[in-house]
Amino acid sequence: MQSTRLNKLLSFLATEPNDPFILYALATEYNSLNDTEQAFYYYHKLVEEHPSYVGTYYHLGKLYQKQEQTDKAVEIYQLGMKRAREKGDGHAFSELQGAYNMAAGLDYEDD
Repeated sequence: MQSTRLNKLLSFLATEPNDPFILYALATEYNSLNDTEQAFYYYHKLVEEHPSYVGTYYHLGKLYQKQEQTDKAVEIYQLGMKRAREKGDGHAFSELQGAYNMAAGLDYEDD
């Protein structure tokens, strides 16, 4: 049974099929419902069709990490940092860099 929120998002998508916010919301909703296949589908659609929608990269990277695909997560974080830098979004860049450092094993504390 689909959630009410998912049904609403799908109806919004029917009227605005290229709206990046709706695509992002769908990916996030599918991810929260543990429908990994659909979450990946919508996150990848965003990366391909709306590459400057930088919020995508963090969540797609985290989904790859959840699936134990760290190499793919690292690649996505790197691509996201590039897009955030191009867009001039320092906040997104910082979040992506933190996620990248952790996934790549670069997050350490000095003793």
